[in-house]
Order: sequence, then C-alpha cells, then structure tokens
Amino acid sequence: MQEINYIKHLNAVFSQFSKDSRLNPTHISLYIALFQLWNLNRFLEEFFINRDEVMQLSKIGSKSTYHRCIKELNHWKYIVYFPSHNPYRGSKIKMFKFGTSSGQVVGYNSTQIETSSGQALVPIYKHIQTIENKNINKQKNLKNLDFNDSENVSKQNSSVPNTDNLKTTKNKNYNEPL
Repeated sequence: MQEINYIKHLNAVFSQFSKDSRLNPTHISLYIALFQLWNLNRFLEEFFINRDEVMQLSKIGSKSTYHRCIKELNHWKYIVYFPSHNPYRGSKIKMFKFGTSSGQVVGYNSTQIETSSGQALVPIYKHIQTIENKNINKQKNLKNLDFNDSENVSKQNSSVPNTDNLKTTKNKNYNEPL
C-alpha cells in the first residue's frame, strides 16, 4: 500500500487535465472511475479491473470508446494499461502518483467567504443581450415584413390549387359558410 493523499492527488490531476487539450470529458470520466477503483483497492501498486464495471462507473456506453480512451490515457502517461485477453482475469492498471509531495500545501487560491468591494467581472466571451436590445431587433424585423406581399407570393408559388380553403385572406365574405 502506498502513501497517497487523495485530495492532493486529485488536485494535481485536475490541474494537469486543465493544461492538456487532448483530453475530452470521456477521458476524464474514465480516469476518475479508475481512480475510484484504485482507492477501493487501497492504492495498490497495480490492480485488476473489470471492463463492464469501469464502463458503468465512467458512464461510457461503447466498448470502442472505452478501449480508445484507456489506450490514449496509457499513451499520454496518465496510467499504465496492461490489457488482458482473459475475460476471467481482467486487465491490469498501474496509476501514476500526482501531487504526492511531503509537507503541507498552503492554499493560496482559497476562496474568501465575504463580499468584495470591487465590481464583479464578466467573462469577455459571454454574450450579453439585454431586453432593450431584443425589443429593438424585433421592431426591425417587423418593419421589414410586408404581410400583403408575403401572402400574395405564397399564393403564386404554391402548386396546390385553392390553398385558401379557410378563407383567411383580408377580403372575407361573411355570408358564405366556411
């Protein structure tokens, strides 16, 4: 059994994940499932996994996606994967140790539970559309529409005769039945 600090390891792995653009959510989900199994095995140097169990834990529904992601995690040095072709034994996994330095880590990025006196910042990539902007856009669209022209065009372009079966035109004769 190894000395693994659960929190330090996860913080270091998440930091590494944020820097690695090759990863997608499936890779991360698979790694977290493997980490959970490693924890259940008391952080042994190597442990055996069952593909169906790992797929269920990581919410991966396709065997091909599972195999692709586990091989890529192996190739990118997040884990060491020893595939087993024996369905009764399972594959062997070795997890690398992340963030296992000795000593206490001081959290400089900890959040403060108090109100700040400064202005809250909004990310630049977030599109902000106010109610006033929406109303202006609607008014512009309504000015561009001419209902009479659109009604006449739809009658001329239609290949079905008598498209106005409900007599919805403006020239209505209320003496005739619908």
